[in-house]
Amino acid sequence: MTASLSTVLGFPFADPPGSGSVLVVAPGVRWLRMPLPFALDHINLWLMEDGSGWTQIDSGYGDASTRKLWETHFADTLGGQSISRVIATHFHPDHLGNAAWLAERFRCPVWMPQAEYLTAHAVAEERAGYGSEATCELFRRHGLAAEQVDALRSRGNRYRRGVPELPKSYQRILAGDEIPIGKHRWRVVAGYGHSPEHAALHCKELAVCISGDMLLPKISTNVSVWPVEPEGDPLGRFLASLDAFTALPRDTLILPSHGLPFIGAAERVAQLRAHHAARLAELEAAASEPRSAGELLPVLFRRPLDVQQLLFAMGEAIAHLNHLWLAGRLTRQTDHHGTIRFARA
Repeated sequence: MTASLSTVLGFPFADPPGSGSVLVVAPGVRWLRMPLPFALDHINLWLMEDGSGWTQIDSGYGDASTRKLWETHFADTLGGQSISRVIATHFHPDHLGNAAWLAERFRCPVWMPQAEYLTAHAVAEERAGYGSEATCELFRRHGLAAEQVDALRSRGNRYRRGVPELPKSYQRILAGDEIPIGKHRWRVVAGYGHSPEHAALHCKELAVCISGDMLLPKISTNVSVWPVEPEGDPLGRFLASLDAFTALPRDTLILPSHGLPFIGAAERVAQLRAHHAARLAELEAAASEPRSAGELLPVLFRRPLDVQQLLFAMGEAIAHLNHLWLAGRLTRQTDHHGTIRFARA
């Protein structure tokens, strides 16, 4: 997704907060930015005034550089007050990585959806179909080259590097819940496809929505098939989830996990729908004869991919192919080696 797609959006803030500093984006809402050790090199976090303490939305990747920045915020930003609650929008390491660490430090609870809590533990412990070996086998069946499968296998369980501690208990949040934070109430907006039960937060009074990874201003969030649900349609669920964001008032300030805050939720949803429709059409055209997801990767991703990017690119390619297959636009067949290929119906 290119930057040109964001031209119809409004960007009230020209620059993010500097390292260890904050910006006030709405009454009682502060913007922190933390580093990530990937090509996508940052995550936005949201600190909210909550009575005599603070509610923290997402927590950053659980590594030394992020925790060093957190120590700066403990000394300065919090103003001597404690974090009274950590809310995790979903289980991914850049969002959950420091949640248990913060909760232990401040003796506060972690709030998150049940599916995200349970998935975090399953991925960390490589149980119930999660884990690197199951992922490698799925991608092998979808035609990824042996040397690329080996490169993915050599990474091991990277999730535990970003989430060194997991919360041992949590407060469950559900779609439609109204969470009081300070003087305002925030409604949980559920999203699916990017993660099992992603929780965005919308405050009608402030005209603000913390969109997490569901709505980003310049890139399309990753939507992948994983081995726990090999024939699933996460792309269909993701696209259906976007309806909730088109219903937001036009002046709503969207606070995304990556990129700059923006105004124009409905316009961004339209861009994302057009983006995925174009990718689906390209895949359908390329499948004039049976081809695997591994063979079709260059159709979706026209640039060199590092190992981290390959992981998500392969999952996303399968997600688009499954979507076309389940819609009847492609057929799916498995050869005697177990390799899965798709062709135009």
